[in-house]
Amino acid sequence: MLTIESLTKRYGRGAPAVDDVSFTCAAGTVTGFLGPNGAGKSTTLRMLTGLTPPTSGSATVLGVPYADLPNPGRVVGVMLDASAQHSGRTGRETLRLAASLLGVPARRADEMLERVGLAGAEKRRVRGYSLGMRQRLGIATALLADPVALVLDEPANGLDPEGIRWMRELLQEFAAGGGTVLLSSHLLHEVEATVDRLVVIGAGRVVAQGPLAELLAGSGVVVRATDTARLATALRAAGLTPLPADDGALRVDTDAETVGRAALAAGVVLTELRAADGGRLEDLFFSLTSAGTAPGRTEAAA
Repeated sequence: MLTIESLTKRYGRGAPAVDDVSFTCAAGTVTGFLGPNGAGKSTTLRMLTGLTPPTSGSATVLGVPYADLPNPGRVVGVMLDASAQHSGRTGRETLRLAASLLGVPARRADEMLERVGLAGAEKRRVRGYSLGMRQRLGIATALLADPVALVLDEPANGLDPEGIRWMRELLQEFAAGGGTVLLSSHLLHEVEATVDRLVVIGAGRVVAQGPLAELLAGSGVVVRATDTARLATALRAAGLTPLPADDGALRVDTDAETVGRAALAAGVVLTELRAADGGRLEDLFFSLTSAGTAPGRTEAAA
């Protein structure tokens, strides 16, 4: 559905803002596009939606560049900046003008106002909208022409907890109906609760991508002993690197048998030995995007 292939953007002679980025977003999926400030997320989304020309590579929707689609808004609903709406228009005027440009019936404006929870504020000027209300209006505009894909930059920004839950359910429902969603967000907890795939970018390059469950899957074992210090020494002697875990346990990136043999050889009594649980998105994000992280981590699953 959405295909980004070897996409690169350079400004002047410095390091590229986006460097050889490739990923796809299939129908029926919600993909989270994550990265720290300055990583190249917004530039990538702008190239995908035809606002910034790439230096090299391509970004296509259904195999066609966004700018070459006969009526792009009928295919891809886009919200990159909710604050860019005309502040002097009412919510209804904003949507009716967009409906006219997209060639959809004017009644869709009122339908979308109802759908995003702005039915009681349709006559208010956008300048009087809160940030959360502007976000809802931006989402309504993106959905106006019943597109097959959504591209959203920080859609939960300014939404209260109820609004965030509403947005999550809306996006998951959209994908369940066969739509494609690509969203960028800094709200890692909400991304973890919403998406089923991840693309993580750092310093302009993709550092990880794949199904969320596989990227967060646990690796190694958690071990606990009557003498943690002796166990740690025994594990290091066996060439392993024990890391602190919860409540005095150790986490080791190996299998249970190897840990058990090292403990046996050192005469250490184990009180717990189990497969490690999956991690949190926040931990994965910082491990991938911290300084010194090498780019190019491969896809978790084909």
